[in-house]
Amino acid sequence: MIKKRINLKNLNNNDSPKYIKIVNAIKESIESDVLKIGDTIPSINEFSKDYKVSRDTVYKAYVLLKSQGFIKSTPNKGYYISESRKKVLLLISTFKAYKEVFYHSFMSFVPTNVIVDLQFHHYNIKNFKSMLDLDKGKYYKYIIMGFDHPEVEQALSKIDEEKLMLIDWKANLKVPKNYVFQDFGKAFYNCLQKAKEELNEYKKLVFIYPEFSYHPYESVEYFKKFCESNKMDFEVCKNSNDLVVNKKTAYISVNDRILYDLLSQCSDKNLEIGSDVGILSYNDTPLKRFTYKGISVISVDFKEFGAKVAKFITSDDDIKVNLKTELILRDSL
Repeated sequence: MIKKRINLKNLNNNDSPKYIKIVNAIKESIESDVLKIGDTIPSINEFSKDYKVSRDTVYKAYVLLKSQGFIKSTPNKGYYISESRKKVLLLISTFKAYKEVFYHSFMSFVPTNVIVDLQFHHYNIKNFKSMLDLDKGKYYKYIIMGFDHPEVEQALSKIDEEKLMLIDWKANLKVPKNYVFQDFGKAFYNCLQKAKEELNEYKKLVFIYPEFSYHPYESVEYFKKFCESNKMDFEVCKNSNDLVVNKKTAYISVNDRILYDLLSQCSDKNLEIGSDVGILSYNDTPLKRFTYKGISVISVDFKEFGAKVAKFITSDDDIKVNLKTELILRDSL
């Protein structure tokens, strides 16, 4: 069988090790269907001679490709392509109930020839940079949930912009060619305006922004604008230990741990949710539809979110989507 020639571009550039360039060149040949399952590639000695690189460099590249499942070797056949599927990195912050809805929707639209490597950075910059480390070999595409940290931009700059999509929150980052974003500011304000009649039934509004939250702080700023423009008494609670549920107060929660605390305190004090106490939560989940006859939410459609992001895998066009944020009123408000 004829061994197909691999396009090794910029082999002598110093931006990454040569063995990584070999790994990436073979992966890109697989992604573009130049190399397919069963196609043979040069032996280590042949590759070293044909492409004028050291045998040790080729060996390191082949070891990495074998460990990742892209190539195999047999005594009679030599090295050959064993995996033609494309690997996509989905790097998100944490795994919560609403993200599970997003993930299952996303996966339902992923083509069968694509492997999704799901990773979590937990807002830790060391984890984030490690998971984007190109020395481990490039992915076909990168779908990244960023966060507000000065080193995030630099880490993302190493990725080909055609292969990168940012999702969920812009996070003070440069707007990329591809994104699917929520609006945590003006859209949140507009939803509060739609709930104005219900919120006016309470003497005070409390936005709970706990010390462990990574929710975009611009929501707090727009909450203050809403309360001030509508002359409503309000408070921002930033310490979860200070949270005490009071009668005729409406609470806005951006964290489900806090939501459970609110529900527990209401139960302990025999306060009726929706009349004695109002609750408005962020991010809809199936459970919130049925808890205490339903928890009112401000949320995007996470099924739509997943579908929009999945299009990035197969589309050659730039994808720029701002998701619609909606108010869903239920009995808790």
